[in-house]
Formats: sequence, C-alpha cells, structure tokens
Amino acid sequence: MKAILERHAVISGIGQSDVGRRLYRPALDLTLDACLDAIEDAGLDRSDIDGIATYPGNMDFPPGFSGVGVTEVQDALRLDLSWYNGGPENPGQLGSVITACAAVATGYANHVLCFRTVWEASAQGDSGRASVVASGGGRGGGSSYRASGFLEWLLPFGAPSAANWAALYAMRHFHEYGTTREQLACIALTERANAALNPKAIYRDPLTLEDYLDSRMISTPLCLYDCDVPADGSTAVIVSRADSARDLKKPPVRIEAVGTAIRGRPSWDQWDDFTTMAMRDAAAMMWSRTELAPVDVDLAEVYDGFSFLALAWLEALGFCERGEGGAFVEDRSVISRSGSLPLNTNGGQLSGGRLHGYGFLHEACLQLWQEAGDRQVPAPPEIAVVAAGGGPLAGCLLLSR
Repeated sequence: MKAILERHAVISGIGQSDVGRRLYRPALDLTLDACLDAIEDAGLDRSDIDGIATYPGNMDFPPGFSGVGVTEVQDALRLDLSWYNGGPENPGQLGSVITACAAVATGYANHVLCFRTVWEASAQGDSGRASVVASGGGRGGGSSYRASGFLEWLLPFGAPSAANWAALYAMRHFHEYGTTREQLACIALTERANAALNPKAIYRDPLTLEDYLDSRMISTPLCLYDCDVPADGSTAVIVSRADSARDLKKPPVRIEAVGTAIRGRPSWDQWDDFTTMAMRDAAAMMWSRTELAPVDVDLAEVYDGFSFLALAWLEALGFCERGEGGAFVEDRSVISRSGSLPLNTNGGQLSGGRLHGYGFLHEACLQLWQEAGDRQVPAPPEIAVVAAGGGPLAGCLLLSR
C-alpha cells in the first residue's frame, strides 16, 4: 500500500465551549474557551502551537455561520505560527482538520490548533430560522435582493434552503428503494435518546414516534425533527505530529485514514446520483487508504444536518448496501449506544445542536478516550469513523485508539 501520510498525525487534545440556544456571547469569546480547553487537554502550552486551521474562516454571511477566523485567534492567543489555513472550499467541515494532518505530516507545523465556531441561534434572535433564510434570498428577502451563483437557478423554484435540496435527495431515495418516514424517524429517536445523556445537548426531552409523525412538515418528506438545531458553540481539536506522543498528556487518537475525494459535478442539483452525493467518493477514498473495513468500526459519528444525510452516510461508508439504509436504521438496537454500531452518541445535530463536523469529531475522541460520561458506549470502542458534509462536499476520517 502507498504511504499513508495522515498516519503521521494524531489528535492530542480536544476542547469545547458552552453550547446552547441564544447564548448571546461573542463568537471570539466562545472560540477562545474551546481553544484554551483543547490546549490544556493535550498538555501543551500556547507556545507549542505553531499552526492554526479553521472552517470556513471569518465570514459575515449567512448570519452566525462563522464570524471568527485565523487572524483573530492568532492575535488573541499571541501565537507564533509557522502555518495556517482557513476557507470555505473544504471537503466538508472536516477539511480543515484533514489539511492540518497534511501540514504536520509534511513538517510545516508540529501542533495545529483547529477550531470551528457557530452562533447561528443568537444570530436568529427571536425571529427564528426563517428570518435567516429570508435574509439569504428567500422570497421574504425583499425586492432589493439579487441572487447570484447557484441560487439564481434555485430561487425561482422557491428552494432557498438546504432543507429543500436535501428533501429532494430523500424523496429520490424513497422512490428508488422504498425508504419511509418511519425509518428516518429511527435516526431522530435514537439521537434524542443519546442527547438525554448529554448535558450540553439542546433538546433532551423524550421524543416518541407519534411526536415525530405529528410535527410540522418542513420540506417533504423532512419534518421538524429531521432538521438540525441551530446552536451557539465552539469546538477545537489539536492535531499533532505522531512522534510527539511521548510528550503529550495522554495517549493520542490515531488517524488511520482520511477521505476527501470528489468525482461528481460540484453542484447541489446536478450531481449524477442524488442518493449518494459526494459522500460516496469521500468514503471510497478513505477505505482505499486502510486495511480496515466497515466491519471493524465500533462507532459512527456522521453528519446529520438532515436525518436523511446520516442514512446516506451509513450506506456510503459500507455499513449496509446501497438502498438498504432505511432497513438498517429501522432496527434501532443496531444503532443504539449498546448496539453493534452506535450512531451519533452525543445526540447529533438533530438534538445535540448544529456544531458541524467538529462536534462529531469531539464526540468520537471522547468515546475513544472513554471520557464521555453517562453516554459512554458500554463496549469501549477501538475504531471510530467521523464524517461530515452533504450534497457536493464531504470528508471523513477513520480514527483508532
């Protein structure tokens, strides 16, 4: 097998700020909490950090999607950097972590501080999510708004939101494979049960199938509980050189393989197969870089901006055959915390909060280190997969303890 450079990188520490709805704390404030927490967790000092990576960088739109970039954190922490990277065109939200792996593997940096901050809930204020969609060019955006890019082709059809686009993907899967809403509900119900054990989760109250089916429809077939929950919070991880492990506070998490490939058209509405999307290519690349196989994985922390995307990731990663994701999740004993493939053990984004791929990576590391508290899976996991992104951009990592 060719040289797998990502194996020269490890995750040495993780950190996370408070997570909540409408915390109304400055984004930089949340970010520094997470970053300092991660540095301490790794047993490092600020002087040891010589790299920074983030997604998507400092951007004002959509509201609350970011707001903190490399330069703000570098200045606030007074870091001397040898390497840095930040930008929106990454393979999913984990692209910045994957790029950091390459940086330490090639010697550009020794310890890279990676972070992701959101404050979407506060940005929405009391007006709710619809106000942000409208400000982004929905029909409520006013006559002064002029669409650009791919939205020029979607807004005339009243499809301003990823909820609309993902719903079309789900409907195609329903049509081709007979997938049902009750099967999608199994993802939402499993994640809510996990969130009940996560003190940082946004929604922790019990959720029943009746609650799910009775909730309002957002974009058919996706209902309210199929959609992720806007939140405020920041997550940070330290990517370090593998040969620095002896100097770290605890045994690091090893990065076995990464997947970043994109082999279809980079478009939400022109992909060649809407039931797979870019996750198909990222997963295939990851498995090509390891001797391990899906059967070896003990834990799956996969992107669920919408419940269907989690189902599609399970198929793309090979935990079930293409088109069989509905039947796979329908047996909730398989994806429960005590099952053979625990899924999104922190409650995911459907109940835990929309922290993007970094939230899943943070949770995977907690589980591998057996530091997840009440939600720790009963069988100590050795191998975990983390995946993020939906539509035309995706990335994934295979981790080992």
